[in-house]
Amino acid sequence: MNILLVSPKYPDTFWSFKHALKFIAKKATNPPLGLLTVASLLPGEWNKKLVDLNVSSLKDQDILWADYVFIGAMSVQQDSTRQIIDRCRKLDRKIVAGGPLFTGEPENYTELVDHLVLNEAEITLPIFLNDLRANTLEKIYRTDKHPEMDLSPIPDYSLIDESKYAQLNIQYSRGCPYNCEFCEITALLGHRFRIKSTERILEELDNIYETGFRGNVFFVDDNFIGNKKKLKGDLLPAMIRWAEERDYPFIYTTEASINLADDPELMDQMVQAGFVRVFVGIETPDEAGLEECNKTHNRQRNLIDCVNQIQSQGMEVTAGFIVGFDSDTPEIFQRQIDFIQESGIITAMVGMLNAPNNTKLYQRLSEEGRIVDNFSGNNTNYSMNFIPKMDRDLLMKGYQTIIQNIYSSKAYYERVVRFLKTYKPKVDLQTRITYGKLMALMRSVLHLGILNKSRIYYWKLFFWSLFNRPATFSLAITYSIYGYHFRKVFRDVR
Repeated sequence: MNILLVSPKYPDTFWSFKHALKFIAKKATNPPLGLLTVASLLPGEWNKKLVDLNVSSLKDQDILWADYVFIGAMSVQQDSTRQIIDRCRKLDRKIVAGGPLFTGEPENYTELVDHLVLNEAEITLPIFLNDLRANTLEKIYRTDKHPEMDLSPIPDYSLIDESKYAQLNIQYSRGCPYNCEFCEITALLGHRFRIKSTERILEELDNIYETGFRGNVFFVDDNFIGNKKKLKGDLLPAMIRWAEERDYPFIYTTEASINLADDPELMDQMVQAGFVRVFVGIETPDEAGLEECNKTHNRQRNLIDCVNQIQSQGMEVTAGFIVGFDSDTPEIFQRQIDFIQESGIITAMVGMLNAPNNTKLYQRLSEEGRIVDNFSGNNTNYSMNFIPKMDRDLLMKGYQTIIQNIYSSKAYYERVVRFLKTYKPKVDLQTRITYGKLMALMRSVLHLGILNKSRIYYWKLFFWSLFNRPATFSLAITYSIYGYHFRKVFRDVR
């Protein structure tokens, strides 16, 4: 049996880092972890090939080689997904589809693909495979159960060229105990927080280590700190020992809730293990907005102090922000700008509120007759799939004002300096000189320091970091490159 696994192309989005990747000669940020895991669930004797359209092209001969084409996709990849489906249908190849896009809106694809393997593949894919052997295949495979994490196999990294990616990824947990109205995580993965054993995580780290890859590894968990007791008492001490024995081959990034700031011991252990960056969903500085979306764990706390607490421990905070809540007033735009600047959050993903169709928000807005479009999967492209309470033109202009302010060269430079003045990494993980970093520096000098119209701020940051915080010089160059990407993505920012 020949199986072709295809990862659709991501559009040019905030998180694609498309414009930054060329500085480090990489094709994509992350490999498709879901498909690499699915590959390991397939029979070992089958022939498997993976084509990631973010790093290579899909040829007709690849499709014709396959008995089945497996497509795994997220909502933001839907346009590319449709193109892949069309090509497979024209070449008369059977399609098996799964992942968040298909699980969230299967009704849009039942006539387009041969089989939908939905929800978590550790449960539904073996049922599909059994039916395939028995020649009793059905159209849709779904479940409302959630597997234990150690049932998930080690991803098959042999199917990719890791040198084409800026980072590799790993998953420790699934599920979230919270119930934010706009979030589809609990609909996809449930409330129960499930984790892999420490032994499994170390085995997966060994697997990545043996590929020869060195650099950033992204823990793709939606909330890495969902089981603090297990982290502090088991996983993180083991990861610290593992890193020390191998001279810290990896640095880590992940996602966590804001209450990470409440636990100095946990933050210290994460930093010792090699964590340097954490994404936090701030959403809004407005208490009414937090109450509206049921972001209870963000309420009644000084969010800027929380951010500063995490960053002072040695982890950079990147964060998500949302405008478009029913409770938002025109004052929210300046409040968001002020919060982001004062907090020193360099990478601030500000998006328009959208309602994925399996969320409580979608259900509420649908009952109110306010849903007007499908969710594009990208909340930073000025799209909304519902009618907001605020005048839509006012909301769009306010959102544009936020973006133009926080990613203007001047404001961005000031935010980077604010962060670097207080950032004190406790483990020396990011200052090693490598060929890749030297080439990125040379490219940044050419494109940002000479050819770019905002070059004055590049050189201001260049020399400020060199003379004031030389240990963070490499980071300063990295942030300059990030700023270039953000301005390119939003296009109207100078």
